[in-house]
Amino acid sequence: MKETTTGTQAAQIPQQRTELLLDSAVRYAEERHWDVLPGTWLEAREGVERCSCGDVACSAPGAHPTRPDWAAEATGSATAARARWSKQPRASILLPTGRTFDAIDVPETAGFLALARMERLDVTLGPVTCTPHRRMLFFVLPGAGAKVPDLVRRLGWAPSTIDLVVRGEGDYVAAPPTRVGAAGAVQWARRPTAANRWLPDADELTGPLAYACGQETRPVADSR
Repeated sequence: MKETTTGTQAAQIPQQRTELLLDSAVRYAEERHWDVLPGTWLEAREGVERCSCGDVACSAPGAHPTRPDWAAEATGSATAARARWSKQPRASILLPTGRTFDAIDVPETAGFLALARMERLDVTLGPVTCTPHRRMLFFVLPGAGAKVPDLVRRLGWAPSTIDLVVRGEGDYVAAPPTRVGAAGAVQWARRPTAANRWLPDADELTGPLAYACGQETRPVADSR
């Protein structure tokens, strides 16, 4: 079941958000050994929240890197993370992929279908996020980008025909509780815990995820 905050907690998020961002960034570096990167943030301008990058048409307001060489700026040091978010407490939390993990990115409906199936089958799962743009990202061991297309083909799907994307080297994902413009915040569907510290290989998740994505793309039979 998708993890969400209660109504009371949700109402408090705007006041608590900067503290949550700092604490979360430090925890990801300290407890999970993930590299973290402070990204852009949201600023109120004329009563509207805009991305700090200044682009009114920004496609990921408050949730993208602040500079082209962002990959070199990511840190795995909890001390450095605390210093960076203390300097800009509203900065989004970005996690570079292709280092300690990759992420398999699928539509939310397919993700929940696959998640329920994998939980029934007791498949080993890592952390899973839900984005406000109705996507789900399943964290897996690095190297998924080189494996997944061939795995999908073996299952009988052309990779270009299903909505399944691997976020690997050179990419990043936004981590909870980062907000993406007015769309909402990134949330955990499965939180990072001691039980899922060891990530699954892409081989274990690609089948259920590809099947669920394939179900979404399958044409509906004509009932006439």
